[in-house]
Amino acid sequence: MGYRAANEFGFLGCSKMKKTDLIYVAGQTGLVGSSIMRYLEQRGYNNILTRTHSELDLTCQADVKSFFKENSPDYVFMAAARVGGIIANSTYPANFIYDNLVITTNVLHESYNSGVKKLLYLGSSCIYPKHADQPINEESLLSGKLEPTNEPYAISKIAGITMCDSYRRQYGSDFISAMPTNLYGPNDNFDLETSHVFAALMRKIHEAKLDDSDSVTIWGSGKPKREFLFVNDLADALVFLMDNFSEPGPINVGTGQDLSIHELAKLLSDVIGYTGDFVFDTSKPDGTPRKLLDVNRIRSLGWSAKTSLEEGIHITYRWFLDNLANR
Repeated sequence: MGYRAANEFGFLGCSKMKKTDLIYVAGQTGLVGSSIMRYLEQRGYNNILTRTHSELDLTCQADVKSFFKENSPDYVFMAAARVGGIIANSTYPANFIYDNLVITTNVLHESYNSGVKKLLYLGSSCIYPKHADQPINEESLLSGKLEPTNEPYAISKIAGITMCDSYRRQYGSDFISAMPTNLYGPNDNFDLETSHVFAALMRKIHEAKLDDSDSVTIWGSGKPKREFLFVNDLADALVFLMDNFSEPGPINVGTGQDLSIHELAKLLSDVIGYTGDFVFDTSKPDGTPRKLLDVNRIRSLGWSAKTSLEEGIHITYRWFLDNLANR
């Protein structure tokens, strides 16, 4: 359709990735990036470009510029970010907004400069207002106040979405933004100080079982409801979107189902084999009361999640036992 059509309508058409295209996965060691890597490798994509943090500091503009100039990737999965749960977001708000703004700015701008065919930017469901109507559709963005505990992180992600749309409108860059719900799976962060709720609860309950503890203390009331997406399903969705979606604005990726934190703790206990009680520390924040994504848009394109929560918990716990439980 050309750049003029892209500027007017925000739609560029979709070119599917070839197995020989040079694909840069930014953030390949993290939960999402490592899952994208596994997914691509299992399907025969054999020209994948990666760099560890020690090899490439994405907060350094000069280094990122040199990297893109030297390599000129065809496609970019932008999964690099500083992430964490309520404790980390509350303790290090400046780090979260600074690092994510700088990383996003550097990668998106140099993707434009080097002429990548397409970039997929990973956001988060925390971009939506704290009291958005449920389930949350994409039009809810910027319609109300954010959850205070992760506002700096959310604002950095909103800036990333806006950058994608701005480069699309001004330059015709095929940059898209996907907003996943809460994620879990192999290679998650199980550090109690910086992890999200799923991984933190799994580790707490596992350790309570080992210690034969009578109870596990959980932050908040246990009443907030959350939606959880298995990270392998997300990788499937991201490759699907890279091949089949080219529009401005965020597109939600989730399961369309949620449960309370208390219910999640019970499910985890069943899989782990813990029979103790739960103590809820209501002096700690609950965060957003409910965060269920409206996934009708991506379903209308032909994609839906395949892994049930119980199945995903079993897979993740096996990975935890094999990789982290004895460390």
